[in-house]
Amino acid sequence: MPNRRHMLISAAAVAVTAGVPALGQGSERANPMPEELRKALERSPNAPVLGNPDGNITLTEFFDYNCPFCRKMVGTVQKLVSSDPQLRVVYREWPVFGPDSEFAARASLASLDQGKYWQFHSAMMAMKGRAAEATVMRAARDVGLDEARLRRDMDSQRVADHISLSFQLADHMGLVGTPTFIAGDEGIFGELSLKEMRDLIGRARKTLAG
Repeated sequence: MPNRRHMLISAAAVAVTAGVPALGQGSERANPMPEELRKALERSPNAPVLGNPDGNITLTEFFDYNCPFCRKMVGTVQKLVSSDPQLRVVYREWPVFGPDSEFAARASLASLDQGKYWQFHSAMMAMKGRAAEATVMRAARDVGLDEARLRRDMDSQRVADHISLSFQLADHMGLVGTPTFIAGDEGIFGELSLKEMRDLIGRARKTLAG
């Protein structure tokens, strides 16, 4: 299991958009996330969203299909969504385990155009072996995706922009690996229990409401 690391996503984090001035000054919170950073993290139009799209709290997960701990967290996230009708979960595909992971991320994001992201995501996370071109395309066929169209859509600007932004966000926030979960002004790296996830979300609600 990776070492767990808590992070406060604070004003020290550099804003993603060029030209944005230093932020966070004057806030009542000790470590406020710059609003431009929060918008990029939580409201990117090309990021898949699970749960209530209009929920009152957002949980963002940075993950890689070849991360074994990301695979183990799928059921926990699903339980969170099922038990919290106001939870909004944003998925940030962050392929840090090399070219195979990038291929998997591109294919997964491209599946959005065929309306099968969740089926494909679940199939990929249920893999026993490594996600690579052959296994990714086998999963795509298993969930009924048009493989030729999927390959074309993998090269779209939307897909490239999502992955590029994931790396930018991770770099600016100093993320150390996958999975990383961020809610409110706090991030935690590593495998978490359902209680730990609920506590993270609870703290975020209190912080943002205060």
